[in-house]
Amino acid sequence: MAKVYLKLYSQLPALQTMEPQTVRQLLALAPSVEVELAPLSKIYNRLIPIGQDTEINVRIYTPMGEGPFPIFVYYHGGGWVLGDLETSDATCRMLANRTGRVVVSVDYRLAPEYKFPVPVEDSFASLKWVSENGSEINGNASNIVVGGDSAGGNLATVVSLISKEQNGPAIAAQVLIYPVTSLSYDTKSYLEFQKGYGMDRDLMIWFGNHYTNNDEDRHHKYVAPLLVADVRDLPPAFVITAENDVLRDEGLAYAELLKKAGVKVDTICEQGLVHGYFTNMVIFPERIKGSISSIAAFLNKIDQLVTK
Repeated sequence: MAKVYLKLYSQLPALQTMEPQTVRQLLALAPSVEVELAPLSKIYNRLIPIGQDTEINVRIYTPMGEGPFPIFVYYHGGGWVLGDLETSDATCRMLANRTGRVVVSVDYRLAPEYKFPVPVEDSFASLKWVSENGSEINGNASNIVVGGDSAGGNLATVVSLISKEQNGPAIAAQVLIYPVTSLSYDTKSYLEFQKGYGMDRDLMIWFGNHYTNNDEDRHHKYVAPLLVADVRDLPPAFVITAENDVLRDEGLAYAELLKKAGVKVDTICEQGLVHGYFTNMVIFPERIKGSISSIAAFLNKIDQLVTK
């Protein structure tokens, strides 16, 4: 199935040659395709305040049962430039169904209209809102996990760092799916998979340039968490990478950084898969189910620690 995905991908124009708004319009024209949707008790959108005069949308997925449920705050991928609540919808439904958690998917504002640090600020403000309003969404705010894919995985690592540094909401664990942890673009996997595997090196550079304001931003620890000097006492992490992905090596490097600091880390490198698979329910439904089953097993262990 990965070959089918890559064949379809190769037929698209090079996204990095266009302006972000043009890319968004192009992606919006893609025909909708029916996919398996996991059964849930309730799904709804709501606006949450993230500043004095600003609100953003979140989508809340409530599993079957009585609750209150543990909570999973999810940040979608898209290079901080693309993506929205819809692009991760089917995956978030399955996450809620299979983990038994209320999933709160965050529609943070996108670059280049809102460059760094705005997406980070939105993501952390959303986490604080969830922590302060857990009962309102039938959630247990004493058991909050953060996670996301790609740029969303980056945001999950960053809110974990900020929460530690600012004594923010307690985070039980972080689930990082092929996260961006550096903007160096020079690892072995960047060279090996730089073109034709669903996330070209040049496209990732395009994302990074639209997200950051200058070279100083590119080396900021809240953009490139692999540069953080002290990652001790961060939440336990589950890091999922894809074998044929430019981001593979930096995800594994961040997992190793955490391990060396004494953080509990589980890792899986999904063999044969490419960047973007986790939210592509059309092409990779069974592999997504497999990854989410692994996430659920990891979170079961976290739940046991939280309830001790």
